[in-house]
Amino acid sequence: MRPLHPPGPEQSAEWRRLFGDEARSERPDLSVLCLLVGAQADGELDEAGMDAAQMELDRLAGELPFRPGGPRAWATALAEHLGGRCRFHGTQGDYQRLNSSLLHEVLRRRRGLPILLSVVWMEVARRAGAPVYGVALPGHFVVGFGPPDQQVLADPFDGGRVLTGPDAELLVAGATGAPLDPSMLSPADPLDVVLRILNNIRAWASARPERSDVALWAVDLSLLLPSHPARLRYERAQLLVRRGEFLDGATELDAYADIVAAVDGPAADRVRQQAQAARAMLN
Repeated sequence: MRPLHPPGPEQSAEWRRLFGDEARSERPDLSVLCLLVGAQADGELDEAGMDAAQMELDRLAGELPFRPGGPRAWATALAEHLGGRCRFHGTQGDYQRLNSSLLHEVLRRRRGLPILLSVVWMEVARRAGAPVYGVALPGHFVVGFGPPDQQVLADPFDGGRVLTGPDAELLVAGATGAPLDPSMLSPADPLDVVLRILNNIRAWASARPERSDVALWAVDLSLLLPSHPARLRYERAQLLVRRGEFLDGATELDAYADIVAAVDGPAADRVRQQAQAARAMLN
């Protein structure tokens, strides 16, 4: 597996600026945002590499049949092409690899997490004219084709296998123990997809304390999204303190306390005490 080395500080700051601009644009481009996430992890990914990834998506789309029919025909065509001929799929081992969450690496390896493989499916299908969208089932991202009354689901992690109603119910039950709710089948917003990808990266890094650098840039990108959980500010502050950046961490804690104070005064006081403790570590 190719080792990943992060970009330098100046290049990293430029990628973040472009990510924020794209996230706040009128119609955020999912593939662009995913590639900018990848650039934070992989210093070898430059503009030429991003262009190459986009061209690969174009090439894969060009190999699909021309408008094969309704939603099921599209789902089958994608499964035969991407899952069959191109052998895009996932395994449990992919959950242990950071590059399974990076679009350019998924295109190179043809392996990845369910959500990144779904991004490949969506981007290829969209370019070919398919009525495609992401479906954020709890614990397992899939893709959908067609309107609600004709919806067909496919699982890119399983090579694009077309799902029956019971299949989807089993996926949800396995992840949550709860029944499938119709609201879970709604199309996912591109920015919600990106936030979920960043959440996966944060989860990967949290299990590896030595990779707090990855956790930090994943939080930083999440905070650039127009809508994000306020608690991410607290997580960022904790990361800074753990990395020995006590003053910056304390400043972040105070800022988070100001947000919390409006709804929970005692909690805000506890956060301010943590900020004081962080500053005391400078002595």
